[in-house]
Amino acid sequence: MSISVHQRPGVYSSYDASAVVSGRGSGRLVGLAGVNTRAEAGKVQVITSYDRAVEIFGSGGGEDMAELIRLALKNGACGVAAVPVADGEGYEEAFAVLAGMEGIALVICDSTDEAVQKKLRDSVAEASDMRRERLGVTAGAKGESVDSLIAKAKELNHERVVLVAPGGVNSGGGALSGLTLAAAVAGAIAGESDPAIPLGGAELLGLNGVDVRLGDRDVDRLILGGVTPVESLGGVVSVVRGVTTRTTTGGTEDTAWRDLSVIRVVDDVIPGLRDVLRVKFRRAKNTAQSRGAIRAQVVLELENKLTREIITGYENVSVSADEADPTRCLVEFAFTVAHGLNQIWLTAHITV
Repeated sequence: MSISVHQRPGVYSSYDASAVVSGRGSGRLVGLAGVNTRAEAGKVQVITSYDRAVEIFGSGGGEDMAELIRLALKNGACGVAAVPVADGEGYEEAFAVLAGMEGIALVICDSTDEAVQKKLRDSVAEASDMRRERLGVTAGAKGESVDSLIAKAKELNHERVVLVAPGGVNSGGGALSGLTLAAAVAGAIAGESDPAIPLGGAELLGLNGVDVRLGDRDVDRLILGGVTPVESLGGVVSVVRGVTTRTTTGGTEDTAWRDLSVIRVVDDVIPGLRDVLRVKFRRAKNTAQSRGAIRAQVVLELENKLTREIITGYENVSVSADEADPTRCLVEFAFTVAHGLNQIWLTAHITV
């Protein structure tokens, strides 16, 4: 898009168009850190179309930044905040840049190295602790075994990290790592407006397939091991079941955070309440009347989540003044997340 500078007063306009792939306005933003020598390292570029990604980062095919951006956009992201990395040592700085940004829902990278993926995990966790909640989506290396993927998930072991498997394939059928699948999964999550809907069954667009067909036993092992499996049936690539890498707590098996929808519901309810209270009570007094209004607002928001079936219930909403700090108001409540429907079991009683 070019803009001509005129001196005459008036109303002027310009436009651009893309016939390839562009972001969806209803989706959310995906962050990307990737090695690229064409663009300035460490500088954020918010990309909303594939042709713009090619213009800035170039395209060599395979698993480069432009291709990962294309897949994220095609599957539902409204845009990609891309940070180029000069070499394999610059990921930590790129993750730090993304961690400081508002509005990012997910973060991906172009590396299957476990050390880099741990840095992504730490960055996502730190940003979430600073009230910039987000998820990280990672992938296995080309040809990585089921055992190795489960071991990697065990090392990552976080409710905010999703590890996708197996690998993808290029247009010629050649095996790739799982990076293209991870970008597509991140886009699908970014484009989903209801956090309680399970990721399982979500169709992933723009992919050529997967490099191996997983058997039922391998699928079971991956899910239990904290890995999100993807399959291709009849030419349609889709997620089998969305899970996080969080499988243990303190070395003990813990399934509370297994389903991806759990952390997504938490990230919908808590930040949503926080944002509403921040806006409505920006300059309020810590009085009984204000605390009563705060409680009423919390109940209203939880009722809304209940009606939308994001949660299945809530209780014990209480608002009190902190005895140690008279300027602080304490809000406490409990809620139950709505779980996705992953299986339907039929039992038939037959008379012959």
